[in-house]
Amino acid sequence: MSRVFVGLGSNLAEPEQQISNALQAIEAIIDTHISATSSLYVSRPMGPQDQPSYVNAVVELQTDLPPVKFLHCLQKIELDHGRERKAERWGPRTLDLDILLFSDQVIDSKELTVPHYGMKQREFVLYPLHEIASDLTLPCGTKLTSMLNNCPLNGLEKLPYK
Repeated sequence: MSRVFVGLGSNLAEPEQQISNALQAIEAIIDTHISATSSLYVSRPMGPQDQPSYVNAVVELQTDLPPVKFLHCLQKIELDHGRERKAERWGPRTLDLDILLFSDQVIDSKELTVPHYGMKQREFVLYPLHEIASDLTLPCGTKLTSMLNNCPLNGLEKLPYK
């Protein structure tokens, strides 16, 4: 089984519920089991600022699926939750699911880049990831704790547990 980390984000159509529904859908993927889920965090949007704040989380899971097949499962979940892929890269969305890490694999294909290309600079990825995997080291040898030292909170706030 592969140890996988997925980032979740939503800023439309009841974001907290979108994340909750996405976690249920991820758990339902064949040969996949969630092992840890971070708290929910509120973050400022990337790109255009004239959109609602995001709700973000990170989930750790185990899967027997190969990376691209797992990606396709996540993309189906996004579509099932009303995700519309538009030309605007960082616009508002009902659901965004990103594979952050897939075991210690390094993948650079047209369809998938792992580790996720922007994760080292994104507070809404690093802080929730640290919450569930504080001892994590990326395939390149960089420790998660050292990335946090270079990543300001930028307004990131943990939501109270419900």
